[in-house]
Amino acid sequence: MTPISRVFSAHRRACLALGLALGTLGLPATAQPLSDRPIRIVVGAPAGGTADIIARLVGNALSTNLGQPVVVDNKPGAGGATGLILVSKSNPDGYTIGMGATGAISIAPHLPDAPPLNPDKQLQPLAKVADIPLVIVAGANAGFPNLQSLIAKARETDVPVGNSGQYTAHHLSGELLASTARARLTSVPYRGSAPAVTDILGGQVPTAIVDLTSVAPHLKSGAVRALAVTSGMRTRLAPEIPTVAEAGVPGYAAPAWMGLFAPKGLPAAVSERLEKELQAILAKPDIQQQILALAAEPAYLNGAQFAGFIDTESKRWARVIANLPKPQK
Repeated sequence: MTPISRVFSAHRRACLALGLALGTLGLPATAQPLSDRPIRIVVGAPAGGTADIIARLVGNALSTNLGQPVVVDNKPGAGGATGLILVSKSNPDGYTIGMGATGAISIAPHLPDAPPLNPDKQLQPLAKVADIPLVIVAGANAGFPNLQSLIAKARETDVPVGNSGQYTAHHLSGELLASTARARLTSVPYRGSAPAVTDILGGQVPTAIVDLTSVAPHLKSGAVRALAVTSGMRTRLAPEIPTVAEAGVPGYAAPAWMGLFAPKGLPAAVSERLEKELQAILAKPDIQQQILALAAEPAYLNGAQFAGFIDTESKRWARVIANLPKPQK
């Protein structure tokens, strides 16, 4: 079985198995609970998605380690910001933490209609959990055998590039590619990766930047061609796909990621305890394999490292957004 086919089949199995298995949190008799209060992990996305299942996976292990209940609370809305706003307004006592991703943490604060959330001042990074591979793809008959051919064409004329929606990581990864490569890549926003993939297959759009999991079966069949991943390193999920930098655009990197946050002001002792537990959980081979099965890639950073990473990410996307064409009035 090829790496791409493993991504697709494992993702289906994981969504079914994890969604059922993680509903009950085990409490071993040997564990010493900090209190009887449950820890709540707020996820700013609907149940059943990658962020939700990873939160339940981590929550199950955290419950076992701490000997107390951990519940996942889905609060979708505003591109993930709704859940994080709730976290930011919670008591900084360690009993409410949240899952945040690229869009809500590093992109949304720089948008003209930014939600009322300042991650730098209101949230405390606990751990980076995973990277979400994004891949630049072209239709089999689009005439782009590799990324260099796409860039060459886009330096001569406009080339439409589908993405999962305006101001998403997918959209801005394309804008960063256009500016870095000095190419005319025109954004075509969709409501998610799946509709963009549908139009790639139908020939309505020649290229797109999408989640790897959404296009994996079509890469396997040859109906869609992978040109490059947007991250700085190749993904373990499909190591045969080069990075953008390797494929001809040096210096380019645009990772998509998710991690865990607490309200700002978390006491040092509580923060250290949570970070220690999260590090141990995310180092477990079985946890890493289950994350990989969701078409995500384990990518742990501790709180301080994660904060530095976010600062770099936020500055990158602020520059990209500032250079976007202003809408016509």
